[in-house]
Amino acid sequence: QVQLVESGGGLVQAGGSLRLSCAASGRTSSPYAMGWFRQAPGKERKFVAAISWSTANTYYTESVKGRFTISRDNAKNTVYLQMTGLKSEDTAVYSCAAKRARSGRLLSSYDYDYWGQGTQVTVSS
Repeated sequence: QVQLVESGGGLVQAGGSLRLSCAASGRTSSPYAMGWFRQAPGKERKFVAAISWSTANTYYTESVKGRFTISRDNAKNTVYLQMTGLKSEDTAVYSCAAKRARSGRLLSSYDYDYWGQGTQVTVSS
């Protein structure tokens, strides 16, 4: 009964910005962490960013450091990914996910329990 719905994707020129949102609904306790992953055509799904729910500690893959910012709003049950300085290499379907347990790896998609449908981000060259 937990649902995650992403929004905010679209087409943007290289160097531009987008803000992705992920709204959670359903009866559930707070997750240990929420993260963003992306999957480009023909490639595996990869970690982008994560935020621990209680402390708001943030983590990023090296390629997006300084360009992307993950944040959360507890009252709105929403996590955001602010993306700036977008590159063609950022083109992918972006999905948000919730990790219930402290165990496992924060950067591993296999250790997350709930997933949204994804939102397409396309960066034109």
